[in-house]
Amino acid sequence: MGSIKDNLYNALTIGVMLITPLFVSATDNVQMYIRDDVYADYQRFLNGRTVTEIDNFSGRYIRRDVVDMILVQKALQLGGFDKSFDYQVGNVNFRNTKLLEQGKLLLSFDSYWLADAKPLAEHIFITDAVIRRGEYFAGLYYSPQNSKMTDLSSFDGLNTLTAVSTPRWRTDWETLKKLPLKRHVLEHEWVAQARMVSMQWVDFMLMPLMPNKSNEYILEGIHLVAHPKWVVLLDGSRHFVVSKYHPDGERAFAALQLGLAKLRSKGLVKLAYQQAGFVPDWSKRQELKPQAN
Repeated sequence: MGSIKDNLYNALTIGVMLITPLFVSATDNVQMYIRDDVYADYQRFLNGRTVTEIDNFSGRYIRRDVVDMILVQKALQLGGFDKSFDYQVGNVNFRNTKLLEQGKLLLSFDSYWLADAKPLAEHIFITDAVIRRGEYFAGLYYSPQNSKMTDLSSFDGLNTLTAVSTPRWRTDWETLKKLPLKRHVLEHEWVAQARMVSMQWVDFMLMPLMPNKSNEYILEGIHLVAHPKWVVLLDGSRHFVVSKYHPDGERAFAALQLGLAKLRSKGLVKLAYQQAGFVPDWSKRQELKPQAN
């Protein structure tokens, strides 16, 4: 009888030992949600390389949100956070914010405006700025067939135009509200905004410059181009956010802050956005603003 108990105990012990590494291994992967078009460009830009290998952000398929995605991972690695990510790809947007608040999402690969992050401070950690105030200039994107946009020649010319955004993006919305537009159109979903502009139901929307893609955005019947001259200053800073309620939240935030500081001290944060063409070429572009008296 004693030997049966011993054998049963030994069998259970071996079973637990076999199962435990599998369980630990599973928790070493963190589920992350990412917008499908961003993930597609991220994969194309990497082209088989690892994030660690990226030290030059020039090339096709690079854009501000792809730079964000790479910088987050480089910073986490430099800060000592070694868990891998399982990507869940789809048309995600404001759902990410809810998942962060609930602790079901560790962090956002897409940086947040400080104005959007502050109201969530009870639920999230906010990193130091990756894009500082005064550094973010957006392009005016519109349908290539929209002659009103092509003909825009001054700040005062905005009074015949319409633009779309959402107050959920406070900095974008406040920027548009300060422009003397004919109408400000509200639409919460980003893809719906882009489709409205592509169909010329609305004249333009604000988006980051993408010179490595000829400042064109093409996806699923949507075709937008940036105005060749004008850009608009979005007056705010952008930050990464980490859920306070995720099991790995505190450790990931500490690693992210440490890693970003290391990248910043080497000049790699600013260089990444410059190489990606995020900073306007001022020999070709001009800020759209009222003329000084």
